[in-house]
Parts: sequence; C-alpha cells; structure tokens
Amino acid sequence: MKEQIKAIENYIPEEPLAQVKKRLGLKKLIRLSANENPFGTSSKVKEAILNWNFAESNRYPDGDASQLRQVIAAKLKVPSNHLVFGVGLDEIIMLLSHVFLENGDEIILTKPTFSEYALHAQIEGAKVVEVPCNAKSGGHDFAGMLTKITSKTKLIWLCNPNNPTGVYERPSVIENFIAHVPKDILVIIDEAYIHYVTDVDSPSFLPLLSKYPNTILMRTFSKVYGLANYRVGYAVMSAKLAAYMQSVRLPYNLSALSQIAALAALKDQKFVKKSVNKTQKERKAWETFFESQGIKYFHSQANFIFFKYPGANKLADFLLKNGYQIRRGFSDEWLRLTIGTTADGGKLRTLFLTQIKK
Repeated sequence: MKEQIKAIENYIPEEPLAQVKKRLGLKKLIRLSANENPFGTSSKVKEAILNWNFAESNRYPDGDASQLRQVIAAKLKVPSNHLVFGVGLDEIIMLLSHVFLENGDEIILTKPTFSEYALHAQIEGAKVVEVPCNAKSGGHDFAGMLTKITSKTKLIWLCNPNNPTGVYERPSVIENFIAHVPKDILVIIDEAYIHYVTDVDSPSFLPLLSKYPNTILMRTFSKVYGLANYRVGYAVMSAKLAAYMQSVRLPYNLSALSQIAALAALKDQKFVKKSVNKTQKERKAWETFFESQGIKYFHSQANFIFFKYPGANKLADFLLKNGYQIRRGFSDEWLRLTIGTTADGGKLRTLFLTQIKK
C-alpha cells in the first residue's frame, strides 16, 4: 500500500435521505447540503429514459460517447477530440491527478475549495499548497497563489464559482493570472456552477481557453441539469492533453442511460433557464435576509450561499431536527446552504429567526 494512503481521511458522501429520516425519526427532510437542483430534472430526460431499448441492456455502451461528444462539441464550438468524459467530475479530477501528478509534486488551491482536488493529489503523493481566500470577498487570492509557485508545482485548481464560497471570478481576471503562470503548469478551471452566474452575460472562460494550452476547463451535468444520479462530467482541453487522459480512462465509463439522459437534458434549455431564474430570485432573498440580520456571507453566483454564524453546528442541528439539512464541517462558524425553493426558503428563514432572537 502507498504510505500516503494511510494518512488520507476518507471522503464522506451525503448520507441517504431515507437513512437520515429514519435515524432522526423525521417525516420530512429537505436536503440543502449537496448543491443538488431542487427543481428536479427535465421531463424530457424521463421521456428519453423510458423510451430506451431495454433489449440493449446486455450490450456495452458507446465507449467514446460519440453522439454526446458531437453534440457538446458543436454547442461549445470546440473540436470533438478536445473533450474527455467522466463518471461525474469526480472521475475527471481523479484522472487529471493520476495522469499529471507524481510523488513529490505540488498543487496549489484556494482554502476553502472542493475537497477532492486535495484528496486525489494526496493519493498520488503530491503536496497540497493551500492559499486562503480573500477574507473580505471570499474570492481567490491570485497574487498569493503566484507567490507559492515552485519548480515542483504541476497543477493549480480554480473552482469558479468557488465551492463552498460561491464567489465568481471574471474571465479577464483569470486570464491575467494565467498569463503569469509558467506554461509548464496546468491551470484547471472547474465550472461546475457556471450556469448560475447572473452578474455577467458571458461568464465562462471557454472563449479564452484556446489561447492557453496549459488550461483545462471542467463542466458537469449534476447541477443545473439535475442529473446528479446519472454521473456525467467532462473536461475541455488541448488534443494533446486529451490524448493522455484518454489513454488511462476506463473503457465504457459512461452508461448508455447516462449518455441518453445528458443528451435529453441538453435539449431542454427552458428547464435550465427556469432553474437559474428561480435560483437567482431565492439567492437574492437569502442575501437580503442575511444583510437585514447582520450575518456575514459571501456574494454568491452559485446555487448555494456560504455564511458565518456563531454556534454554526448548533444551528445546523436545530434545522436538521426541523427537517432541513445544510452543509457543515468547513469551520466552527461557517455553513453552506443550497438554494432551495421559495417555499422552503421562507420556512427556513422563519426558523433562522427563532434562533437569532434567542
């Protein structure tokens, strides 16, 4: 066994809702801790799945995800051989770490950010160099990251909007940062939540990607498309980098049902737009509420909001007992709340007030 594996803490996934309800004796439980789409999944996905030919169950799926590859390539206006598909972004993150990291290498990331970047670096024996986010804005400290670059640096991870802070960085800001990064270091931009950005009209770094061969962009169907259960993620990169990734990717990694679901979801942009609009409205309601109560939060452009609350764990326990599960574990005073429906938001804010007045 690799020595570094012994020191790694297991990634703890969300406990199944039914199990939590049974354990706590709850009749109703709304999970607002996993950044899932509370508005469900497009009906077009259900229709496509139900119309799938069950007789193909004994056959392997399309190992190259050919149709999905062509549709996404056309939508993003990139060559199809620049795409690599994974079982959610989890597999993409694992592959990137496995392909481009060796024992003794270093990665740079923001603290806090998505924990799997560090997890897979540690599995490969790489050192994780953390740069605290801007304490005031919650944004990436790009200047601080540049000071941490050494001859051992191989990967820099940028989650945009960042998870868990929800803070968004404009493409021009990221481009200015990348221009100062040595060309032999890969900069990976995770745009899992990019669809929820409403502050600007063109939020993605994608139009600038071809200018920087050392950049990689990641997307997922788990969030705004509501396909978390189908596990479909992908990355856009140069043909050279994609070829390295494809050489180690497991064959048939995306099931036929996952590919069908993703194709159907892409065809229903009305569902995407409605999900974003509802999220934006409720997200604003939460920011207004936090401001009125003097609660510190970071301006979010994702489908969640990160806020500071004294006795955060007690608040999370109280909400859980009342049927609402939010994300804890970042620090003693910070919590992440997935933006839910307007009805659930109203009930939650009422529950908040009962605790604030104590």
